[in-house]
Amino acid sequence: MFEYLRRRSQTAGRPPGSPMYVGVERSDPVSVEMITYDAGGAESVRPKKLSECACFEDGPKITWINIDGLHDMGIVNQAAQIFKIHPLVLEDIVHTGQRPKMEELRDGGLFVIVKMLVYNEEERRVEDEQVSFILGKHYLLTFQEHAGGDVFEDVRKRIMAQKGRVCTLGPDYLMYALLDAIVDHYFVVLERMGDDIEEIEEQLLAAPKPKHLEALHELRREALYLRKYIFPMREVVAKLEMGGHELVAENTIFFLRDLYDHTIQVMDTVETFRDMLASMVELYLSNISLKMNEIMKVLAMFTSLFTPLTFLAGLYGMNFKNMPELEWQWGYYGVLGTMAVTAVGILLFFRRKGWIGNKG
Repeated sequence: MFEYLRRRSQTAGRPPGSPMYVGVERSDPVSVEMITYDAGGAESVRPKKLSECACFEDGPKITWINIDGLHDMGIVNQAAQIFKIHPLVLEDIVHTGQRPKMEELRDGGLFVIVKMLVYNEEERRVEDEQVSFILGKHYLLTFQEHAGGDVFEDVRKRIMAQKGRVCTLGPDYLMYALLDAIVDHYFVVLERMGDDIEEIEEQLLAAPKPKHLEALHELRREALYLRKYIFPMREVVAKLEMGGHELVAENTIFFLRDLYDHTIQVMDTVETFRDMLASMVELYLSNISLKMNEIMKVLAMFTSLFTPLTFLAGLYGMNFKNMPELEWQWGYYGVLGTMAVTAVGILLFFRRKGWIGNKG
């Protein structure tokens, strides 16, 4: 987040509508894929030049153009000219820290920004990628933050295999299918995150350590970021399923309502995780406090036990000449016996009070 803010600050002072890539610096090449399909068949090509995609508005077939990578502003600006993207819209596309949102464009299209989440198994953390949609009458444009995989492969396979409703319905249903794939993958990410929470919870109950508190803070931070991305996602789907736009058919609205229910479930799960993590932090602090109390209890017991013994030893360690007990034949053993009786008496008193020997 802070890295994005540092990069975002570089655009300060620039006039509105001056696109500048704001995101992680990358060197991998930008990838472009164009899929054209209808109920009769599908074709997928990877054009070497963006100009080959200039027929994207032609009907009656549906065209899905996906651009992987926003760091090359030369290609992005070229795409803006070919696809007739407004500079303000393009500015939102290349600023990768955008909040998920939906806007109606001047030409009657729809512009949607969402976050695609994946779980990094090696680093055990959630990573996000911005995905932008521009919906037209016969086409759908998607812009992904970087190449290297996404969650849309099942949708591509259904299109190429001519299976499912996506081949017979319009580009609005295609956008729904892609949004549904993103939201479904939220559940996968939450499942991995839930496993991490359960693992730390077991460790906390067994033997809490400072590293567990660090892991909890990291998970709480990720839960906060998830809420930041998922909460507005719910608003986006809610606006789409309310209807009222000519590009969103009534049949698609029915499916969008189901997608809205899924976003509610995801949001509830995130809120549950946040509550669990807050409780686990309290559990950690309580266990540490309990452990400290046990230590203090032992130290207090030793202090209480040896204080009277120290007093007796100090009393008879004074170098006064007139101390009758010093002349007794059994004085030394008498003092030791008094110490022993005092120590046993204190221990019995502690046991009677339930301060020691009480396993409950």
